[in-house]
Amino acid sequence: MPHHQEMRYTEPAQSHPKRPLIELHQVSKVYQTPSGAFTALREISLCVQRQECVAIVGKSGSGKSTLINLITGIDRPSTGEIIVAGTPIHRLRENQLALWRGRTVGIVFQFFQLLPTLTILENVMLPMDLCNTYARNRQERALLLLKQMGIAEQAQKLPAALSGASSSGQPLRVLWQGLLPGIAIWACRV
Repeated sequence: MPHHQEMRYTEPAQSHPKRPLIELHQVSKVYQTPSGAFTALREISLCVQRQECVAIVGKSGSGKSTLINLITGIDRPSTGEIIVAGTPIHRLRENQLALWRGRTVGIVFQFFQLLPTLTILENVMLPMDLCNTYARNRQERALLLLKQMGIAEQAQKLPAALSGASSSGQPLRVLWQGLLPGIAIWACRV
């Protein structure tokens, strides 16, 4: 009887530097709907090198969000292989995928908001907590990020008290979504 080998999560830093950052091999995604199967992506192959910036453009319903959701591990492919930062994410179990996502991918959602009852500092520290960053390092790291963005003096304010709080707040979007060392991929939907 063959021994079952467990798929283990590996840190992005351990991936081979010459290997592409993102690899998709014959990836398809089919959704089951009440009216039947809907193919959102059909046999997509893609290779993105490290430090390459890629924009996915197309009309509504063309599969842009589906592709981003697959690359970031939010959704799973129906068929094919997805390898990101050296990790074959299509093979990971849900708990492994959540850990991988927290340490490898930064996601800025289209309808992003800071949590209004947390200070700016607490909002920046929140994704660190979700990624199991040591508690003793969170505040120091968050303050450093705020200082780098030129808003350290606003750390104890609530989001509503920031000037321009009603605008897009792009720097805070990035901070809150986990601008942490080791993040290999940023996925933004605008």
